[in-house]
Amino acid sequence: MRVLRRTLGTLLVLGAVASSTASCTAARSDDARPGDERPVTLAPYERLLPAPVSARARGAGYAFGPGTVIRTGPGSGPGSPEEVRRVGELLAEQLRGPSGLPLPVVDGAEGDGIRLRLDGEARDVGEEGYRLETGADGITLTARTPAGLFHGGQTLRQLVPVAGPGTVPGGTVTDAPRFAYRGALLDIARHFFTVEQTKRYIDQLVQYKINTLHLHLTDDQGWRLAIDSWPKLTEYGGASEAGGGPGGYWSKDDYRELVAYASERYVDVVPEIDMPGHTNAALASYPELNCDGKAPARYTGIEVGFSSLCVGKERTYEFVADVLGELAELTPGRYLHIGGDEAHATPAADYAAFMDRAQQVVGRHGKTVVAWHQLTAARPVPGAVIQYWGHDRTPAAEKAAVTTAAKAGHRLILSPADRLYLDMKYAKETAPGTKWAGYVPVRRAYDWDPGAYLAGVEESAVLGVEAALWTERIGTRAELEQMAFPRILGLAELGWSPKGALGWNTYRQRLSAQAPRLDAQNISFHRAPDVPWG
Repeated sequence: MRVLRRTLGTLLVLGAVASSTASCTAARSDDARPGDERPVTLAPYERLLPAPVSARARGAGYAFGPGTVIRTGPGSGPGSPEEVRRVGELLAEQLRGPSGLPLPVVDGAEGDGIRLRLDGEARDVGEEGYRLETGADGITLTARTPAGLFHGGQTLRQLVPVAGPGTVPGGTVTDAPRFAYRGALLDIARHFFTVEQTKRYIDQLVQYKINTLHLHLTDDQGWRLAIDSWPKLTEYGGASEAGGGPGGYWSKDDYRELVAYASERYVDVVPEIDMPGHTNAALASYPELNCDGKAPARYTGIEVGFSSLCVGKERTYEFVADVLGELAELTPGRYLHIGGDEAHATPAADYAAFMDRAQQVVGRHGKTVVAWHQLTAARPVPGAVIQYWGHDRTPAAEKAAVTTAAKAGHRLILSPADRLYLDMKYAKETAPGTKWAGYVPVRRAYDWDPGAYLAGVEESAVLGVEAALWTERIGTRAELEQMAFPRILGLAELGWSPKGALGWNTYRQRLSAQAPRLDAQNISFHRAPDVPWG
């Protein structure tokens, strides 16, 4: 996936940066308490989140109402007419939700309404970008790819009135992402979440242009994906979770259904089988994976670093080959994540030897290795992607190993725990979550630059960013949403918007403008005290 290297810069409508900052300052007195501040009234194009590359309000708007149709005509560029129609059908479904309008999808791009057009020559917007043009006669979405049309549709959703029929303001948006990888991790191993709950999360994510779902499928507390050649992994290892609940697991058909659902929304699924540590559920299911041949009890606590596959047994590598082979067959995306973190029970030499062989298995199936940044202390294969989850207190030597890997050509996914771990409490009074990496209020999650985060790492080495929602202390949909929202919106902007568009003072105003949409979707979000929700 190519990230557009563009020179357009950032143009937010009607002087949004200056006016919003000034209004913010005027609206808050020196003795105002958090939560007292009133939101600034932003024009529709000023409210867009993530902030686009360019947005300009001009001309008459379009009357979005009962007569609106969505037109999907022939075009040039990658993507079939059938795929463009599917994008149109999904956009109609998304817009019908709040509006209740019929919004029929018809073939042919000419006429009024919402027009979806592929244009292979629209190189200014890259592989995922789009142009959105609104006038009195309708709305035209143009992109090189169906993915770009889909992302443009998500922007249009923010311009359509929340309550349904109304005027979409006249103007033009030209947009493309800063980073190719904009991810969210969901841990279904510590606490089990169903396919339907995960679909809901995907739908919440894609409206902010997040394009990757990293599924943490296995850990000490539970194994969540059926493996035909090792059935006890789910039959026994899936029947537990943190806190002593019943656990659960996904069948292969469940996983296929989820992957297809994500793909229709231009989200790649990156599955993770964590190893050689974080493996107690597997060790409890199969005694032969333990060096002493004795299965430990299932685990329902939240400690880490105590489990390890038996690196010296050939049976271990048969297990790895079977599991990764079945997972690769199920997963159309390019990446397989093999964990590699917190393997404290595995000696360093054994860890390196194990990761060598695990990486070879991934390569044999034509996939690209992704692993946590501890792999840099071993021997990452050429092309392996390194996911950094360190924080401000991470030892300098550990950070230096990541920098060295980046300079050697390994792309990085940035998930700093004290910025993008969504299980970190917002503040002391937050009920769910934990705080080992410190409290992570909304501003801290947003107010940093991924392109300049690690010393010595060029922005070109950063594949993207990912927010991780670990679930040791998160067990319900309401808790999941409270911890993810609104911080996940900051992740979305960091991954998509150009550097020049980033800034806390304007972001907090645009974030507050999203509240009616989040409320309309019944998302249980945290109303951060430093955001003027109104």
